[in-house]
Amino acid sequence: MIADRIRRTRAVGGRVMVQLVRDHRFLALALLVPVAVVYLLHVFLGSVNSPFFDPARFAVPLGAFIVHFLTYVLTAIVLVRERTGETLPRMFACGYRQGEIITGYLTAYTALASVQSLIVLAELAWLFELDYPWTKFLSIALVIWLLAVISMSLGILVSNFARTEGQVLPFVPAVIIPSIFLSGVVIPPENLPAWARVLGWFTPLFHADAVLVPLLKSGGSMADAGWSLAGLPCYGVAVLALASLTLRERD
Repeated sequence: MIADRIRRTRAVGGRVMVQLVRDHRFLALALLVPVAVVYLLHVFLGSVNSPFFDPARFAVPLGAFIVHFLTYVLTAIVLVRERTGETLPRMFACGYRQGEIITGYLTAYTALASVQSLIVLAELAWLFELDYPWTKFLSIALVIWLLAVISMSLGILVSNFARTEGQVLPFVPAVIIPSIFLSGVVIPPENLPAWARVLGWFTPLFHADAVLVPLLKSGGSMADAGWSLAGLPCYGVAVLALASLTLRERD
């Protein structure tokens, strides 16, 4: 039973991976857009003329936001396209289960998200001259990678409630705007009203930023994040479970 599920999951992941490799335009957009956006971020932060402003302080959290935004939007759109193209209904007709389909797609797109995360972090380190120990870079990469995987799960969840690619568009600001305002990337959460802090808990970027802030301090490490370190994976498991439960055979 378990072996069959693993085999079917690998079959889904393999098919999606082949489809990704063949879609050169999608790959180019997925890999080049982060490069352009991070460069614009460098130009924007570098234009702030204040001796009290440190661009490097915001570089990594905003870089994490860029990864979150791109992986979430691209995954949501692609999954809706798979549904409208009758690919998902055919999988159900062949006996695939919700969990197998979700895990297969997530496995394939995790490879792409890993490359995106590394590109963003490498460009941030180069443009902002981040002088961190390699152990801290590994920790930052892990947090951004985990955020990317969770953002894909969130994109899959959102795609379950959209019939067309156009119906995905209202979900973009509904998720992204609260993420940037309530996560702590721009304003520390303790400065927000209580109701805003509660809403912030429902955004993955909030949990990622709660780990990144102590990590980026001088001498900081993953251990300094405390209980916040568990928030990100727990959020991911919850979103992935909801995505599996809400995946439907047909609209």
